[in-house]
Amino acid sequence: MSAQPRLLPWSGPAGQRCYLVSDADGEGYLSKLADEMEAVQLQMGAEVIGHARLMLGDRKTDVRELRYLSNRLIEALQDALRIAESRGGRLPVPGECEGDGPAQTEEGARNE
Repeated sequence: MSAQPRLLPWSGPAGQRCYLVSDADGEGYLSKLADEMEAVQLQMGAEVIGHARLMLGDRKTDVRELRYLSNRLIEALQDALRIAESRGGRLPVPGECEGDGPAQTEEGARNE
């Protein structure tokens, strides 16, 4: 069985993408660390959105503050897109397990 590489939520020293190949089924140290880092990044993104709502509602917010906010929003969006790409890459491909019998729909799985 060959493991799919997992895109990690951090970059290497030169800004390159980092991947993890593991047969630990998501239970290894680096997988857990990556899960924790993703959770922190998503929480920080949610907090930035909250700050953005407040700042955009305040007419006294100046251009410097809006520029800073824009940069933080870009960072949060980049993190969220990387997490989505990483998680999407770990989803099973439809039809990949054809030898395991007929695929069940989500509705069929709930009725059992």
